[in-house]
Amino acid sequence: MSQLPLNEIFESIQGEGSFTGAPSIFVRLQGCPVGCAWCDTKHSWYLDEKHHTTFDQVVAKAGDGDSWCNTTVDEMVKHLLTYRARHIVISGGEPCLYDLTDFCHALEANGFSVQIETSGTFEIKVSDKTHVTVSPKVAMKGGFEILDSALVRANEIKHPVAMKRHIEELDALLARLSDEQVAQKKIYLQPISQQQRATQLAIDTCIERNWWLSIQTHKYLAIQ
Repeated sequence: MSQLPLNEIFESIQGEGSFTGAPSIFVRLQGCPVGCAWCDTKHSWYLDEKHHTTFDQVVAKAGDGDSWCNTTVDEMVKHLLTYRARHIVISGGEPCLYDLTDFCHALEANGFSVQIETSGTFEIKVSDKTHVTVSPKVAMKGGFEILDSALVRANEIKHPVAMKRHIEELDALLARLSDEQVAQKKIYLQPISQQQRATQLAIDTCIERNWWLSIQTHKYLAIQ
């Protein structure tokens, strides 16, 4: 597509999953119909014209906000090259509402590695080299199903957990893949909202299943 709706760009440390600790530039796109109850970026859900603004204003804002703009791949790449980090994390919102193939190719051509974080409810359109993190959002308010194609494409599956039924939901998703496909992926459990009970459940299950723990390091460090 010629334009993408942008909510924010900021540089920080990746706090989750396989790239935990990596200096990263986060590109948050606007728009998400999935409706996760615990979402901490609800300001990125709606493409409300009253919050539409300019690219310069979006990239200059500090912290969360409803403002967003339409921008081009060229404009974003030019801006991203001004940062020191060379790992890009595309998130949202739900970034897979959009065809990101051209954006990913442009980033790679300029020396960036690319990661995308998605709910797995929309077709994933990215470059072959893009690292895909699927964080499955099961039975959310929006009513969207997790796509088999998203589970297959995922390099890692990072599942939010608060109680045992969330483990059962993940088991049901993994059962849709072959043993070989599952073996090719890193499976992460991520406690929701740093709840003590959820964290202990995730730790115990990771040890039992030989999965990995993702603890949202950035929240413990109180950084963006």
